[in-house]
Amino acid sequence: MANTYDLIIIGGGPAGLSAAIYGGRAKLKTLVINKGAIGGLVNTTREIVNYPGYTQTSGPDLMKDFHKHAQSFGVEFLREEVVSVDLSQEEKTIKTKKGKEFTAKAVIIACGSEPRLLNIPGEKRLRGSGVAYCATCDAEFFEGEDVVVVGSGDQAIEEGMFITKFARKVTVIVLHDEGILDCNKVSAEKAFNNPKIEFVWNATIEEVLGEENVEGVKLKNLKTGGSSELTCQGVFFFVGMVPSTKYLVDSGIEIDRRGYIPVNDLMETNLEGVYAVGDNRIKYLRQVVSAAGDGATAAVAAERYIEELNVFNSNVLQSEKKVLLLFENALINESLEFGTLLEEVNSESADYKIVKVDMATKKNLAHKYDIKTAPAVIVLEKGKEIKRLTCVLDKDKLKSQLC
Repeated sequence: MANTYDLIIIGGGPAGLSAAIYGGRAKLKTLVINKGAIGGLVNTTREIVNYPGYTQTSGPDLMKDFHKHAQSFGVEFLREEVVSVDLSQEEKTIKTKKGKEFTAKAVIIACGSEPRLLNIPGEKRLRGSGVAYCATCDAEFFEGEDVVVVGSGDQAIEEGMFITKFARKVTVIVLHDEGILDCNKVSAEKAFNNPKIEFVWNATIEEVLGEENVEGVKLKNLKTGGSSELTCQGVFFFVGMVPSTKYLVDSGIEIDRRGYIPVNDLMETNLEGVYAVGDNRIKYLRQVVSAAGDGATAAVAAERYIEELNVFNSNVLQSEKKVLLLFENALINESLEFGTLLEEVNSESADYKIVKVDMATKKNLAHKYDIKTAPAVIVLEKGKEIKRLTCVLDKDKLKSQLC
């Protein structure tokens, strides 16, 4: 079927594109579904100087290189929004906003994050009319005007300095005492020395003022409690990010209270064949280089997972010989003892092929065959279940069941 893939990647930022490169190179039929422009939030970064091999480049240019690289390996791209997923089965299903449905053996979630909203009066109403979240996208619209920047982290200060190339003045609203910023020291020093940047300390923004366009902001002094108004024509919010994982709430994927997805070293989620990479997962460093590493790891892990599925299908479901599908748990002595006994009994006649399944790692397979505890044995003939054995530690009784 045209809509059936080995690997589907949800998200086209650096993590998703890196996964696509590795997936395509591994000869996996790979699809990237991305609701926006390829590159994600990296497209809003005007300058990148810390990605290996690139002394200086822009976010859009770097993502174009990633995109072309993935395309060279035959990766397909679709610009649509994913609205629901069913990831609980061996065959995962992805549905888009336009009603399209896709299936895949493995899925990599790389949907990233989006700007956090303060939801203060005037913010949503004036978004696009003076309220902005991306300096690279919108700074040029404020040529010769006064702009307010909310936030004091790396993004806020660095984007604020970029805005000074266009604006007459940039005023940064800071929660902390004078001289304390949340950004790195180099950026802080540059901002303090920039003649176009001013700071309002110990303050927070209460309201964005204006009817059709931004006309100013209402500020609150955190020490005195007093309010004041500041005239401006633009307000840029840089107050953190929110993972884009709302569509996964009822998917069965484990998500923490902030919306981030926990994974292990292989980028595996709590669901088999499902991986999470980049800014939508719990992680220490959120940079292009670390996102790319995530994507590479997940794609390699997905390739091996898919290979295991293919081997299972050929060795078990398509086997000419009857198969004893043994579900076992290495932590249970009885399970290990039964497995040894089963091999001994079968070796005397060699009528069956024994295929072992680890209950701890093959949860989908256990769910598929409705296995709750180990040991358990299902007898398959040409992929179809013909009976189940009673797992007894008695050689004669076990032998009689196999006759």
